[in-house]
Amino acid sequence: MTELKQQIIDYIVKNSDIFTNLSDEIWANPELSLKEYRSAALYEKVLEENGFRVEKNFDDIETAFTGTFGSGHPVIGILGEYDALSGLSQERGALSHKPLKSGAPGHGCGHNMLGTGALAAAFGIKHYLETSGHEGTVIFFGCPGEEGGAAKAFMARDGIWKDLDAALTWHPEDVNEVKTGTNNSTIQIMYDFHGVSAHAAGDPEHGRSALDAVELMNTGVQYLREHMTSDCRVHYAITDAGGVSPNVVQEHATVLYMVRAGKVRNCVELLKRVDKIAEGAALMTETNFTRTFIDGTADLVPNFTLENVLFENFKEVGLPTYTDEEISFAKALSSTCPENTAPGFASKFDDTIREFTEEHSEHGKCGINNFLIPLYHSTAFQAGSTDVGDVSWETPTAQIHVAGFVNGAPGHSWQNVSCGGSSIGHKALLQAGKVLACAAVDLYEKPEILKEARAEFEKRTACGYVCPIEDGAKPIAI
Repeated sequence: MTELKQQIIDYIVKNSDIFTNLSDEIWANPELSLKEYRSAALYEKVLEENGFRVEKNFDDIETAFTGTFGSGHPVIGILGEYDALSGLSQERGALSHKPLKSGAPGHGCGHNMLGTGALAAAFGIKHYLETSGHEGTVIFFGCPGEEGGAAKAFMARDGIWKDLDAALTWHPEDVNEVKTGTNNSTIQIMYDFHGVSAHAAGDPEHGRSALDAVELMNTGVQYLREHMTSDCRVHYAITDAGGVSPNVVQEHATVLYMVRAGKVRNCVELLKRVDKIAEGAALMTETNFTRTFIDGTADLVPNFTLENVLFENFKEVGLPTYTDEEISFAKALSSTCPENTAPGFASKFDDTIREFTEEHSEHGKCGINNFLIPLYHSTAFQAGSTDVGDVSWETPTAQIHVAGFVNGAPGHSWQNVSCGGSSIGHKALLQAGKVLACAAVDLYEKPEILKEARAEFEKRTACGYVCPIEDGAKPIAI
């Protein structure tokens, strides 16, 4: 641990109340994707008060912003998120499902921690630039709508990330590890069918059912499934069935589709086939439809060079220690989670690492996975989607996972909300901030690392980025 890095860690610890209080405030006031007005305003205020140059309504997205400090290169981007999930209201520190308000949102993906941990990293980097006098810039990106809205992908369409030398971020999980591999690309489209209303018994021949069109579209997509590659998925939700009266021909019906594929270019091509099915359904029912682009995300491009830097700093910084009370809470909360396999991404692909994690996790006996999973590089695929993928197509990008949830906690669960508002969540976000900030120091101090990361990035992205965001589309809250 160099003196510079120790100073950064000390600075983050000294200012820890800024980050933990902000995390708690956002946890207590969860806001859905692209509606994070209060959260964005809180971040903007804290950034302005602490010497960052703040740009609001960034890239013409109301709840996006940036906080910049420094000048010149390297330019390091730190990615923050702060949106919540619907229906996941939950009491803080509870050991059973206890909504604070039935049906209200909650931070089931831990973005209250994610954003504030990233903010801690940005503060640490600012302190380094100030005290060292080193040339360079840090930009904290407030990125709304990761759960639906994909602000980072809209920014990628506009070339925002190309100006960075590298981007770093993190995510709360039930493990401590360096993120590697790739995942799904995804696109969401709303199909809004319009027909002609009529009495279903007395005048059916004059009706043109929009609901029939939706049902026929769904049937057509079922047949398409036989002709997709195994990495593809297509999901849908009927958001408006046209009413509750069966004796009326429904003149209006809406279906929301999500198309996924391992590679973003394949996702775009698969969507074209789904569009044709919608056209066919409208033709068969003599209805018409409007098509509204909602959002889309690309597959992740891993960068092993940056993963190495993150892992070495993860080891240097070390892991949090937990009180007996925190361990007891974690054990009790973990016992409410489903049976889980060995934790971590690498455990699914590497037998040696799987044995390591099984031994250290003791199948949840410790409650919290307080160990660092060995470094593992991979281009392997894991289901799921994130708009961090779009960043990774425009600049070298890497991430870590930090244990802010208990062992075995399911994604998007009440257990995550309960833990994310606790002292365990505080320790996770501060840990993430320290690791990311110290890793950034290496990027500023050792230009050969960024050069190597850029060369790897250019090789992996040589096929070119196919942006899933359509021209003219604007982020839409749904």
